[in-house]
Amino acid sequence: MEKMRKLPDAEFNIMKVVWASASPVTANMIMKQHGNEAGWKVQTAISLLLRLVERGFLHTEKNGKERTYFPKVDKETYFKFETGKFMKQFHDNSFLKLVTTMYDDKAMTDKDIGELLEWIKTRRDGS
Repeated sequence: MEKMRKLPDAEFNIMKVVWASASPVTANMIMKQHGNEAGWKVQTAISLLLRLVERGFLHTEKNGKERTYFPKVDKETYFKFETGKFMKQFHDNSFLKLVTTMYDDKAMTDKDIGELLEWIKTRRDGS
């Protein structure tokens, strides 16, 4: 796969369906799980699936009249990519800046901080 790039929202929504489904998926499955709710036509789902194939996120095979799509990039790999990009772009790769922003904006509660401290302690102790 060439250098990974951020997915537009519509393609990301398709990948969420792919990652949550047992492989393979079809355009009809995408429509049932997201496309109808989004107001897409079947051709829209097919176009987005083909774009994901071109970008290296999916592999496709023809089975009779229908195409099936398989993930080539797993959810964890993509989330690590996005999180790393986010941390660099918005927080200078500083976890402290991220936590400070979230705490100052009241997005993180004292309970969240306590859980984070417990997680750090567990990791540090090797438990």
